[in-house]
Amino acid sequence: MPTPLLEMIGITKSFGGVQALKGVDFALQAGEIHGLVGENGAGKSTMMKIIAGVHSGYGGRMTIEGREVNFRSARDALAAGIGMVHQELSIVPDLSVAENVFLGKQPIGAVGQVRWSTMVREAGEQLRKLGLDVDPRTRIGSLPIGLQQLIELARVLFSGARIIILDEPTSALSPPEVEQLFSVLRALKREGRSTIFISHFLDDILRVSDAVTVFRNGRKVADSAVSTIDKGWVIEQMIGVGHDDLEESYTGAIPLAAKPSAPVVMAARNLGASRFFRDVSFDIRAGEILGIYGFMGCGQVELARTLFGKIAPDHGTLVLEGTPRRLRNTAAAKGAGIAFVPESRRSMLFHHEPVYKNASIAILDRISRLWLKPMREREITQVQIGALNIRPPRADALLGSLSGGNQQKVALAKWLTHPPKVLVLSEPTRGMDVGAKDDVVRIVRSLRDQGLAVVVVSTEPETVLSLADRILVMKKGAIAREFADGSISKDRLLEAA
Repeated sequence: MPTPLLEMIGITKSFGGVQALKGVDFALQAGEIHGLVGENGAGKSTMMKIIAGVHSGYGGRMTIEGREVNFRSARDALAAGIGMVHQELSIVPDLSVAENVFLGKQPIGAVGQVRWSTMVREAGEQLRKLGLDVDPRTRIGSLPIGLQQLIELARVLFSGARIIILDEPTSALSPPEVEQLFSVLRALKREGRSTIFISHFLDDILRVSDAVTVFRNGRKVADSAVSTIDKGWVIEQMIGVGHDDLEESYTGAIPLAAKPSAPVVMAARNLGASRFFRDVSFDIRAGEILGIYGFMGCGQVELARTLFGKIAPDHGTLVLEGTPRRLRNTAAAKGAGIAFVPESRRSMLFHHEPVYKNASIAILDRISRLWLKPMREREITQVQIGALNIRPPRADALLGSLSGGNQQKVALAKWLTHPPKVLVLSEPTRGMDVGAKDDVVRIVRSLRDQGLAVVVVSTEPETVLSLADRILVMKKGAIAREFADGSISKDRLLEAA
């Protein structure tokens, strides 16, 4: 084998006495797309942040083309030709596309002024290389999140990086955008650039990668050329056995339960909201999980927000337990017995506060109207920690120290101390590994069995297939098809969307 472009040898890293990486070896060849998979907390993100210069103070050695390096900052890594596109994007929404592509590297004229015309022209050229037809002068915050992600990739490529680290790059992309991204990665490969592709979408990993490395519990447990393995092998290396229900949703046909005879809790009749969606009608009953699936931008996320009063419908009716309701805001929705966990955990949780403050915020008025009672908040939270298997099991742990899957459990705990009548979940497993998804599936099914009506909105077919008793497929702002009383496969779901 030739000398690796990048090699990690015996890497160890600890945080506060907890060992995140334990003697990990990893190699990346020039012109290689290398997939990286593992459960949340397995150590893959820590490893990538070491490579990208975000984390320093580790044990072991890192070499580039055989020469040992030790980065102390992301700037050091970028200077060495390493760029990373994080799952949480770092774009500046109020700046233009061109300004984001050139962020920190604006071309400056002789007297210190920004050369705006040069910046716009060169940004446009860079975007066209990626197959993106976007006006560089457009405010980037007005663009769909999938397009924002591709533009952030353009920024990394514009920096001249030879090694590109992509963290969950397809989680917000529609199938055509995924194909566009894969075309870019293959073009970079032909140029001799290398990509580390971190994803929980196993199909994506296997389609585009040359090799796969699997992390578990801070160790590298396996690696292989993609040509010699399949999805079953990857899942087994990641989580072992004992996750049959979720594994089925990755591979085979799923039976859908018959519609229950329980009373209708929520009904939508010809509901519509401006340009987002139109004429949406459905019923959901107590003890039922209704899945709403569609590609990014089809209107299902906005529908979820409308059900919680975050977007006002401009036509149609929402009926709760037989009574038409107009939910003017989220407080009205909460008062009507509706809870909502949005697709962005960051938007509803306080990462610098302890778990108990996040879990109890929705019920503070029930605990006391005059003053806070932290001890009571901790007691209530500790019950939810046990019920939802939150790790670490400490109410005082800072939320930001938890993995993404455990943060999602805290988001659920926020509403479950006084369970609602309807629970709306938007992208409940986005960015999670297979094991964390399995935990969320178990929790949501348990809530259904307790009589809650649950609406699950997702662009991930595996999530909808593993949870829903009945599935609505949205396409271009409207309900395109319903699946019920039979079996459904991922292929049929994708075809309907």
